[in-house]
Amino acid sequence: MPTKWDVSRIKCSANSTITNQAWFRRLNPKFREFVLKRHCRYFPMLLNHPEKCSGDVDVLVVVKSVIEEHDRREAVRQTWGKEQEIQGLKIKTLFLLGTPATGKDERNLQALVQYEDRTYGDILQWDFMDTFFNLTLKEVNFLRWFNIYCSEVPFIFKGDDDVFVHTKNLIELIGFRVEENKVENLIVGDTILEAKPIRNRQSKYFIPKELYDKRYPPYLGGGGFLMSSQVARRLFVVSESVELYPIDDVFLGMCLQKLHIVPELHLGFRTFGIIKRKVTRLNREPCFFRNLIVVHKLIPRELLHMWNLVQNEELICARHVVL
Repeated sequence: MPTKWDVSRIKCSANSTITNQAWFRRLNPKFREFVLKRHCRYFPMLLNHPEKCSGDVDVLVVVKSVIEEHDRREAVRQTWGKEQEIQGLKIKTLFLLGTPATGKDERNLQALVQYEDRTYGDILQWDFMDTFFNLTLKEVNFLRWFNIYCSEVPFIFKGDDDVFVHTKNLIELIGFRVEENKVENLIVGDTILEAKPIRNRQSKYFIPKELYDKRYPPYLGGGGFLMSSQVARRLFVVSESVELYPIDDVFLGMCLQKLHIVPELHLGFRTFGIIKRKVTRLNREPCFFRNLIVVHKLIPRELLHMWNLVQNEELICARHVVL
Protein backbone atom coordinates (compact mmCIF):
# COMPACT_ATOMS: atom_id res chain seq x y z
CA MET A 1 0.00 0.00 0.00
CA PRO A 2 1.47 3.41 -0.93
CA THR A 3 2.02 6.00 1.80
CA LYS A 4 0.54 8.82 -0.27
CA TRP A 5 -1.84 9.29 -3.20
CA ASP A 6 0.33 8.26 -6.15
CA VAL A 7 -2.06 8.65 -9.09
CA SER A 8 -0.81 11.70 -10.97
CA ARG A 9 -2.10 11.10 -14.49
CA ILE A 10 -5.31 9.69 -15.97
CA LYS A 11 -4.18 6.52 -17.73
CA CYS A 12 -7.39 5.27 -19.21
CA SER A 13 -8.56 4.48 -22.72
CA ALA A 14 -11.95 3.20 -23.82
CA ASN A 15 -12.55 -0.54 -24.13
CA SER A 16 -13.61 -0.74 -27.77
CA THR A 17 -14.13 -4.52 -27.81
CA ILE A 18 -17.83 -4.22 -26.91
CA THR A 19 -18.91 -1.40 -29.21
CA ASN A 20 -20.36 -3.76 -31.82
CA GLN A 21 -22.66 -5.55 -29.39
CA ALA A 22 -26.36 -4.77 -29.87
CA TRP A 23 -27.16 -4.25 -26.16
CA PHE A 24 -24.34 -1.72 -25.89
CA ARG A 25 -25.58 0.30 -28.88
CA ARG A 26 -29.02 0.58 -27.25
CA LEU A 27 -27.63 2.30 -24.14
CA ASN A 28 -27.87 6.05 -23.65
CA PRO A 29 -24.61 7.99 -24.20
CA LYS A 30 -23.77 8.36 -20.49
CA PHE A 31 -24.27 4.66 -19.84
CA ARG A 32 -22.11 3.84 -22.86
CA GLU A 33 -19.36 6.05 -21.46
CA PHE A 34 -19.50 4.13 -18.17
CA VAL A 35 -19.27 0.74 -19.90
CA LEU A 36 -16.41 1.85 -22.17
CA LYS A 37 -14.34 3.05 -19.20
CA ARG A 38 -15.53 0.61 -16.57
CA HIS A 39 -11.96 -0.54 -15.99
CA CYS A 40 -10.78 2.98 -15.09
CA ARG A 41 -10.63 3.02 -11.30
CA TYR A 42 -8.28 5.53 -9.65
CA PHE A 43 -7.83 9.20 -10.53
CA PRO A 44 -5.55 12.11 -9.62
CA MET A 45 -6.53 14.22 -6.63
CA LEU A 46 -7.15 17.94 -7.08
CA LEU A 47 -7.82 18.66 -3.39
CA ASN A 48 -6.45 16.50 -0.60
CA HIS A 49 -6.28 16.67 3.18
CA PRO A 50 -4.02 13.91 4.47
CA GLU A 51 -3.74 15.84 7.74
CA LYS A 52 -7.44 15.39 8.49
CA CYS A 53 -6.89 12.20 10.48
CA SER A 54 -3.78 13.30 12.37
CA GLY A 55 -4.11 13.25 16.14
CA ASP A 56 -7.01 11.60 17.91
CA VAL A 57 -9.96 11.09 15.56
CA ASP A 58 -12.67 8.61 16.48
CA VAL A 59 -15.35 9.14 13.83
CA LEU A 60 -14.80 10.30 10.26
CA VAL A 61 -17.96 11.79 8.74
CA VAL A 62 -17.76 11.48 4.96
CA VAL A 63 -20.33 13.29 2.82
CA LYS A 64 -20.93 12.72 -0.89
CA SER A 65 -21.59 16.02 -2.64
CA VAL A 66 -21.17 17.80 -5.98
CA ILE A 67 -19.52 21.15 -6.60
CA GLU A 68 -22.65 23.20 -7.26
CA GLU A 69 -24.35 22.10 -4.00
CA HIS A 70 -22.48 24.62 -1.86
CA ASP A 71 -25.64 25.44 0.15
CA ARG A 72 -26.04 21.82 1.17
CA ARG A 73 -22.45 21.61 2.39
CA GLU A 74 -22.88 24.82 4.39
CA ALA A 75 -26.01 23.41 6.04
CA VAL A 76 -24.22 20.16 6.90
CA ARG A 77 -21.27 22.06 8.41
CA GLN A 78 -23.64 24.01 10.63
CA THR A 79 -25.55 20.92 11.79
CA TRP A 80 -24.62 17.25 11.84
CA GLY A 81 -21.30 17.65 10.04
CA LYS A 82 -19.88 20.08 12.60
CA GLU A 83 -16.45 18.98 13.81
CA GLN A 84 -16.80 18.44 17.53
CA GLU A 85 -16.45 16.01 20.42
CA ILE A 86 -19.51 14.06 21.64
CA GLN A 87 -19.36 11.72 24.62
CA GLY A 88 -15.58 11.67 24.38
CA LEU A 89 -15.47 10.82 20.66
CA LYS A 90 -13.79 13.31 18.32
CA ILE A 91 -15.52 13.82 14.98
CA LYS A 92 -13.93 15.10 11.75
CA THR A 93 -15.76 15.79 8.49
CA LEU A 94 -14.88 15.52 4.79
CA PHE A 95 -16.83 16.14 1.59
CA LEU A 96 -16.19 14.01 -1.51
CA LEU A 97 -16.30 15.79 -4.88
CA GLY A 98 -15.47 15.18 -8.50
CA THR A 99 -15.25 17.88 -11.18
CA PRO A 100 -18.18 19.77 -12.77
CA ALA A 101 -20.13 17.86 -15.40
CA THR A 102 -19.73 18.96 -19.02
CA GLY A 103 -21.85 21.96 -19.97
CA LYS A 104 -21.62 23.62 -16.58
CA ASP A 105 -19.48 26.66 -15.81
CA GLU A 106 -16.47 24.48 -15.04
CA ARG A 107 -13.82 27.15 -14.53
CA ASN A 108 -15.84 29.34 -12.16
CA LEU A 109 -17.24 26.38 -10.23
CA GLN A 110 -13.74 24.99 -9.73
CA ALA A 111 -12.47 28.38 -8.53
CA LEU A 112 -15.37 28.59 -6.07
CA VAL A 113 -14.76 25.13 -4.62
CA GLN A 114 -11.05 25.90 -4.23
CA TYR A 115 -11.98 29.04 -2.29
CA GLU A 116 -14.43 27.02 -0.19
CA ASP A 117 -11.71 24.50 0.58
CA ARG A 118 -9.24 27.23 1.56
CA THR A 119 -11.90 28.44 4.00
CA TYR A 120 -12.82 25.09 5.57
CA GLY A 121 -10.11 22.59 4.60
CA ASP A 122 -12.60 19.72 4.36
CA ILE A 123 -12.91 18.77 0.67
CA LEU A 124 -11.45 15.77 -1.14
CA GLN A 125 -11.70 16.17 -4.91
CA TRP A 126 -10.76 13.77 -7.68
CA ASP A 127 -10.30 14.45 -11.38
CA PHE A 128 -13.38 12.68 -12.71
CA MET A 129 -16.72 14.26 -13.61
CA ASP A 130 -19.45 14.30 -10.99
CA THR A 131 -22.15 12.26 -12.71
CA PHE A 132 -24.55 9.56 -11.52
CA PHE A 133 -22.49 6.87 -13.25
CA ASN A 134 -19.31 8.04 -11.51
CA LEU A 135 -20.63 7.69 -7.96
CA THR A 136 -18.95 4.29 -7.78
CA LEU A 137 -15.64 5.98 -8.60
CA LYS A 138 -16.19 8.16 -5.54
CA GLU A 139 -16.65 4.98 -3.50
CA VAL A 140 -13.48 3.20 -4.62
CA ASN A 141 -11.28 6.30 -4.61
CA PHE A 142 -12.39 7.12 -1.07
CA LEU A 143 -11.76 3.56 0.15
CA ARG A 144 -8.23 3.76 -1.24
CA TRP A 145 -7.72 7.23 0.28
CA PHE A 146 -8.95 6.02 3.68
CA ASN A 147 -6.54 3.09 3.63
CA ILE A 148 -3.62 5.39 2.83
CA TYR A 149 -4.33 8.25 5.23
CA CYS A 150 -6.96 7.33 7.83
CA SER A 151 -7.00 3.58 8.36
CA GLU A 152 -6.59 3.90 12.14
CA VAL A 153 -9.76 5.99 12.60
CA PRO A 154 -12.15 3.51 14.27
CA PHE A 155 -15.46 4.50 12.63
CA ILE A 156 -16.76 6.04 9.41
CA PHE A 157 -20.19 7.52 8.86
CA LYS A 158 -20.85 7.91 5.16
CA GLY A 159 -23.82 9.95 3.98
CA ASP A 160 -25.35 12.22 1.37
CA ASP A 161 -25.47 16.00 1.60
CA ASP A 162 -29.29 16.04 1.73
CA VAL A 163 -29.87 13.91 4.84
CA PHE A 164 -30.53 14.72 8.49
CA VAL A 165 -28.26 12.94 10.97
CA HIS A 166 -28.89 12.92 14.71
CA THR A 167 -25.21 12.91 15.65
CA LYS A 168 -25.73 12.11 19.32
CA ASN A 169 -27.84 9.05 18.47
CA LEU A 170 -25.15 7.94 16.01
CA ILE A 171 -22.49 8.21 18.71
CA GLU A 172 -24.71 6.27 21.13
CA LEU A 173 -25.07 3.50 18.53
CA ILE A 174 -21.27 3.31 18.28
CA GLY A 175 -21.08 3.04 22.06
CA PHE A 176 -23.59 0.18 22.11
CA ARG A 177 -21.71 -1.76 19.43
CA VAL A 178 -18.39 -1.27 21.26
CA GLU A 179 -19.96 -2.51 24.52
CA GLU A 180 -21.37 -5.54 22.71
CA ASN A 181 -17.98 -6.18 21.06
CA LYS A 182 -19.64 -6.03 17.63
CA VAL A 183 -17.17 -3.87 15.76
CA GLU A 184 -15.14 -6.21 13.55
CA ASN A 185 -17.92 -6.71 10.98
CA LEU A 186 -19.86 -3.53 11.76
CA ILE A 187 -21.68 -1.99 8.84
CA VAL A 188 -25.18 -0.82 9.65
CA GLY A 189 -27.91 1.23 8.00
CA ASP A 190 -31.06 0.85 5.91
CA THR A 191 -30.47 -2.63 4.47
CA ILE A 192 -32.23 -3.54 1.22
CA LEU A 193 -32.85 -7.24 0.61
CA GLU A 194 -33.82 -9.29 -2.46
CA ALA A 195 -33.86 -6.28 -4.79
CA LYS A 196 -33.95 -6.88 -8.53
CA PRO A 197 -32.26 -4.81 -11.24
CA ILE A 198 -34.62 -2.33 -12.88
CA ARG A 199 -35.23 -3.12 -16.55
CA ASN A 200 -37.25 0.01 -17.35
CA ARG A 201 -35.09 2.06 -19.72
CA GLN A 202 -36.68 5.30 -18.50
CA SER A 203 -35.31 4.79 -14.97
CA LYS A 204 -31.92 6.21 -14.05
CA TYR A 205 -31.32 2.87 -12.28
CA PHE A 206 -31.90 0.87 -15.48
CA ILE A 207 -29.57 -2.11 -15.88
CA PRO A 208 -29.55 -4.31 -19.02
CA LYS A 209 -29.59 -8.08 -18.48
CA GLU A 210 -26.29 -8.33 -20.32
CA LEU A 211 -24.65 -6.32 -17.54
CA TYR A 212 -26.26 -8.09 -14.56
CA ASP A 213 -28.83 -10.91 -14.61
CA LYS A 214 -29.30 -11.89 -10.94
CA ARG A 215 -30.94 -10.46 -7.83
CA TYR A 216 -28.85 -7.95 -5.98
CA PRO A 217 -27.01 -9.00 -2.82
CA PRO A 218 -28.06 -7.23 0.41
CA TYR A 219 -26.94 -3.62 0.24
CA LEU A 220 -27.36 -0.38 2.16
CA GLY A 221 -29.39 2.63 1.10
CA GLY A 222 -26.64 5.13 0.38
CA GLY A 223 -28.25 8.06 2.18
CA GLY A 224 -26.27 7.18 5.27
CA PHE A 225 -24.60 4.24 7.00
CA LEU A 226 -22.02 3.50 9.69
CA MET A 227 -19.07 1.13 9.38
CA SER A 228 -15.95 0.24 11.31
CA SER A 229 -12.45 0.79 9.97
CA GLN A 230 -11.93 -3.00 9.96
CA VAL A 231 -14.74 -3.31 7.41
CA ALA A 232 -13.50 -0.32 5.39
CA ARG A 233 -10.01 -1.79 5.12
CA ARG A 234 -11.33 -5.14 3.95
CA LEU A 235 -13.77 -3.46 1.56
CA PHE A 236 -10.88 -1.69 -0.12
CA VAL A 237 -8.96 -4.93 -0.64
CA VAL A 238 -11.92 -6.84 -2.04
CA SER A 239 -13.22 -3.90 -4.11
CA GLU A 240 -10.17 -4.12 -6.35
CA SER A 241 -11.38 -7.49 -7.61
CA VAL A 242 -15.03 -6.46 -8.12
CA GLU A 243 -15.94 -4.99 -11.50
CA LEU A 244 -17.29 -1.45 -11.18
CA TYR A 245 -21.07 -1.22 -11.25
CA PRO A 246 -23.13 1.85 -12.22
CA ILE A 247 -25.08 1.92 -8.92
CA ASP A 248 -22.68 2.68 -6.07
CA ASP A 249 -24.87 1.29 -3.27
CA VAL A 250 -25.20 -2.04 -5.07
CA PHE A 251 -21.47 -2.13 -5.85
CA LEU A 252 -20.72 -1.86 -2.13
CA GLY A 253 -23.19 -4.71 -1.52
CA MET A 254 -21.31 -6.84 -4.05
CA CYS A 255 -18.07 -6.17 -2.16
CA LEU A 256 -19.72 -7.06 1.16
CA GLN A 257 -21.02 -10.29 -0.37
CA LYS A 258 -17.45 -11.30 -1.26
CA LEU A 259 -16.51 -10.64 2.37
CA HIS A 260 -19.49 -12.76 3.57
CA ILE A 261 -20.82 -9.76 5.50
CA VAL A 262 -24.55 -9.00 5.54
CA PRO A 263 -25.12 -5.32 6.38
CA GLU A 264 -27.12 -4.88 9.57
CA LEU A 265 -30.60 -3.38 9.28
CA HIS A 266 -31.27 -0.64 11.84
CA LEU A 267 -34.66 1.08 11.94
CA GLY A 268 -33.03 4.36 12.95
CA PHE A 269 -31.75 4.76 9.39
CA ARG A 270 -34.57 6.04 7.15
CA THR A 271 -32.99 6.61 3.75
CA PHE A 272 -36.40 6.62 2.04
CA GLY A 273 -38.06 9.00 4.50
CA ILE A 274 -39.60 8.34 7.90
CA ILE A 275 -42.77 6.87 6.39
CA LYS A 276 -41.22 4.93 3.53
CA ARG A 277 -41.86 6.32 0.05
CA LYS A 278 -44.91 8.38 1.17
CA VAL A 279 -45.53 12.11 1.24
CA THR A 280 -46.93 12.85 4.70
CA ARG A 281 -46.58 15.50 7.38
CA LEU A 282 -45.13 12.77 9.64
CA ASN A 283 -41.96 12.99 7.55
CA ARG A 284 -41.43 16.43 9.09
CA GLU A 285 -42.37 15.62 12.71
CA PRO A 286 -39.42 16.70 14.95
CA CYS A 287 -40.15 14.11 17.65
CA PHE A 288 -39.58 11.37 15.08
CA PHE A 289 -36.29 12.97 14.03
CA ARG A 290 -35.17 13.11 17.67
CA ASN A 291 -35.53 9.32 17.96
CA LEU A 292 -33.85 8.40 14.66
CA ILE A 293 -30.29 8.48 13.30
CA VAL A 294 -30.59 9.25 9.57
CA VAL A 295 -33.52 10.68 7.60
CA HIS A 296 -33.55 11.40 3.85
CA LYS A 297 -34.20 13.87 2.35
CA LEU A 298 -34.16 17.57 3.27
CA ILE A 299 -33.22 20.75 1.43
CA PRO A 300 -30.79 23.04 3.31
CA ARG A 301 -33.51 25.30 4.73
CA GLU A 302 -35.43 22.28 6.06
CA LEU A 303 -32.27 20.74 7.52
CA LEU A 304 -31.35 23.90 9.44
CA HIS A 305 -34.92 24.29 10.69
CA MET A 306 -35.28 20.64 11.78
CA TRP A 307 -31.86 20.68 13.45
CA ASN A 308 -32.85 23.67 15.57
CA LEU A 309 -36.17 22.05 16.50
CA VAL A 310 -34.59 18.76 17.52
CA GLN A 311 -31.82 20.45 19.54
CA ASN A 312 -34.35 22.61 21.40
CA GLU A 313 -34.56 21.34 24.98
CA GLU A 314 -38.10 22.70 25.22
CA LEU A 315 -39.31 20.21 22.60
CA ILE A 316 -41.40 17.69 24.54
CA CYS A 317 -41.71 14.22 23.03
CA ALA A 318 -43.01 10.89 24.23
CA ARG A 319 -40.22 8.75 25.63
CA HIS A 320 -40.61 6.21 22.84
CA VAL A 321 -41.90 7.16 19.42
CA VAL A 322 -43.33 4.18 17.54
CA LEU A 323 -43.26 4.42 13.75
